[in-house]
Amino acid sequence: MSVINTNIQAIAAARNLNASQEMLGRSLSRLSSGSKIVNPSDDAAGLAVSEKMDAQGRRVKAAVNNVQNAISYVQTADGFMSGMTKILSRMSELAILAKDVTKNDTDIDLYSQEFHALQDQLRATIGGTSADIGGSADIAMPLGAYNGISLFGSTANGLTVTIGQAVGQEMTIGNSNLRDGSMLGIIGQDGAGLYTLDLTDSGAIGAITDAIQDVATERASLGASQSRLELAATTLQVEYENLSSAISRIRDVDVAEESTQFAKYNILVQSGTAMLAQANQTPKSVLSLLQQ
Repeated sequence: MSVINTNIQAIAAARNLNASQEMLGRSLSRLSSGSKIVNPSDDAAGLAVSEKMDAQGRRVKAAVNNVQNAISYVQTADGFMSGMTKILSRMSELAILAKDVTKNDTDIDLYSQEFHALQDQLRATIGGTSADIGGSADIAMPLGAYNGISLFGSTANGLTVTIGQAVGQEMTIGNSNLRDGSMLGIIGQDGAGLYTLDLTDSGAIGAITDAIQDVATERASLGASQSRLELAATTLQVEYENLSSAISRIRDVDVAEESTQFAKYNILVQSGTAMLAQANQTPKSVLSLLQQ
């Protein structure tokens, strides 16, 4: 049917052209953003899944930071205790040297000065109140601390570390309390501020040996905690990698595939524009009937 008012071919061509332009715009947005999901309508279910995975990935990353900080805490404590072992070894050496019968009182006094200086270092590192370690004053800010946390004091249940992204995924780093037991015999003072253990005491060597064992036991406990923390850190990093890969498959655009689609839609827009121009010329053929 030859009509002038309604050009069905032009309407159809315009509809196809609009559809091609819309798809071209979407393809252009995906390529420019690098994301397969530009609008929620592109993949509503995929968007919901990826959002949950993204939140889980953020929790995993935070847990990795927590574990790494806990490892630093343990390593710091172990570093201090390594120094304590050297100090205690030197103190035991001084106790043996003081038993040399060829040494006079002046020599013994010099050994004693070093012995007490080493006790001062141990006491300053461990710290504590006068009720804990004796003496006439508290040591509120010991050398052995990490971010304000005393490394060798007593905490109720140790330090609880979050080692996973879900509720309840935790582990506890046990106490490294050196303010009691054998170590207290080394750093303890009376009310006047004098050490209860002296270089020339008959039980000095035995007390120091027990303190060395006490420190070694605490270091072994920390070593076990560090081993578990390092394993947890490795596991979390693998989990984060897998989550990132899953999110990428949902969200990230395949550039090779999308560029092919872009070329297709670009050609369709150009051809649709040309055909719309041709369709708009169709009513002119009716004029030939009027000119006869």
